[in-house]
Amino acid sequence: PNRPVRWVVPFTPGASNDIIARLVGQKLTEAWGQQFVVDNRAGAGGLVGAETVARASPDGYTLLLANPGPNVNSVLLRKQPPYKVSDFDPVVWIGYAPLILLANPKFQPNNAKELVDYARANPGKVSWGSSGVGSSLHIGLAVFQVATGVNVVHVPYKGAAPALTDLVAGQTQIMHTTSVTADAQIKAGRVKILGIAARKRQAVLPNVATLEEQGIKGAEAIVWFGMAAPAKTPRPIIDKLNREVNKALQMPDVRQRLDQLGLEVEGGTAGKFDAFIKSEAARLMKLIKAGAVQVE
Repeated sequence: PNRPVRWVVPFTPGASNDIIARLVGQKLTEAWGQQFVVDNRAGAGGLVGAETVARASPDGYTLLLANPGPNVNSVLLRKQPPYKVSDFDPVVWIGYAPLILLANPKFQPNNAKELVDYARANPGKVSWGSSGVGSSLHIGLAVFQVATGVNVVHVPYKGAAPALTDLVAGQTQIMHTTSVTADAQIKAGRVKILGIAARKRQAVLPNVATLEEQGIKGAEAIVWFGMAAPAKTPRPIIDKLNREVNKALQMPDVRQRLDQLGLEVEGGTAGKFDAFIKSEAARLMKLIKAGAVQVE
């Protein structure tokens, strides 16, 4: 690049998307001597930011911090968004993180099993925040409800950060998010962890049981992150971005920070990321057909 590059994050500052973009973006800035400017364009479960990139010139100077939100919305919404998944070229899969189940410290249940018992005894009285309709946190909630049969009130926000703020304040009682997003609040004791929506425990939270260990099966959920460019971006630009992001992901300080935040690093080719996105879309369609997630 011979001028600053805009990396659009389709959610509010402070959440996992934002943290990862700024960490990797700083390494790209150092490598090329041009600023990778993080541009937070929150709204509509990632629609606003994704549309910004879909309409941008395919020259490598406008990129998307890709995550499930925009891809989910293209499948989940009856009214189709103003872009298609094919309007983006995958660049690189950065990684993924399992969702963790958080509660306000004053909320009575202290683990996921107690939450299920409480929610069943108090249908429609548990408020559950998410980063927006169609976001990965919303999908995690939907899968949890199907796996357990609980009835809770969904409270959508414009991102995980404002949802977490209201959880800490006691405006809501429960939410899914990643340890990347909630790291500071967890360490400060402002939230408590009820469980991990993964098949195995996280190294950063070794004493926290998975939902399956607590008798809740079929409620696994992840949020993933990557870089994407507008469709028809020249292949040499895609390849150059891919190589430099892969280099950044192998840097000891980057790996250490991502490990601390509970992110499972992937990297690899653009083709690997493309195949993963397609597999996730197919998984979501199965959930929709099974009635696990309702089409909005």
